[in-house]
Amino acid sequence: MVSGWRVRGIRGATTVERNDPEYIRDAVLELFRVLIKENNLAPEDVVSATFTLTSDLNAAYPSTFVRKYLEGWDHVPLLDVAQLSIPESLPRCLRVLLHVNSPLKQDQIHHAYLREAQRLRLDLQQFSSV
Repeated sequence: MVSGWRVRGIRGATTVERNDPEYIRDAVLELFRVLIKENNLAPEDVVSATFTLTSDLNAAYPSTFVRKYLEGWDHVPLLDVAQLSIPESLPRCLRVLLHVNSPLKQDQIHHAYLREAQRLRLDLQQFSSV
């Protein structure tokens, strides 16, 4: 049994209706609010976050909105990168991997898959809705 705080990974994904900064903003903030609530996250416990976006989402950086609209996240290292372009993959998909310090066990972490991204992880449906 692992005791104490450990670095844990928290995954999240959502889809964006249109390649537009406002739509990207709304999707990333919705996703982050779910991840924060479900995992009781405080920015000072977050080691870093990496965002990936499919090639059809290039109107804005998700990290910009997290820094601008979520209090305390301006000091968290955030990185935006392009997702691999795989044929027949889910379009307009935004993903995030958070590295957090947490007392939770790996199986107590709540990942969030919203909107059309729910089909990426059908095994996690209990954590996939707002």
